Amino acid sequence: MGHPLLVVVDVQERLFAAMDVERRDEMIRNIKTLCTTAMRLSLPVIVTEQYPRGLGHTLPELRTLLDGAAPIAKTAFSCCGSPEFIGRLRALAVDQVVLTGVEAHVCVLLTALDLLAQGFRVSIVADAVCSRRREHHELGLIQARQAGAVVTATETLVFQLLGSADSDVFREISKLLR
Repeated sequence: MGHPLLVVVDVQERLFAAMDVERRDEMIRNIKTLCTTAMRLSLPVIVTEQYPRGLGHTLPELRTLLDGAAPIAKTAFSCCGSPEFIGRLRALAVDQVVLTGVEAHVCVLLTALDLLAQGFRVSIVADAVCSRRREHHELGLIQARQAGAVVTATETLVFQLLGSADSDVFREISKLLR
């Protein structure tokens, strides 16, 4: 696995409150683990916000973890509809994008489809995305997989990124996975 980019899609106050109550806390815990891993490994992270004036900003606990990463405000459902997103993506010169956030069947899926069409390798972390309804979450992941995205789990991705258990970073991050 090369050095991927982590994208946290639209995990905003008003959107988060509308998500599937049974899944959203696990989603946030997993996004925090992924963000912590990315920061410790110096991997790039992009945060997006869908219409922040109406839907609020990224959850404070994520903003704190990401050390002030400036979110990209957007109105297009796909992150690729934002020229600023595409500009940051090109500047980072990555070929693999890992997607987390909301909603699995709308902004996350549409971003995945656009990235795949542009030749990126795309992974969606199934337990770090959410939708308002469980069936929409499942359908979003199915469609993404059918289009060529890898659907994975937080723990799998973290262990792939770490590569081995013989580091301080592994010892720190593994505590978050318990």
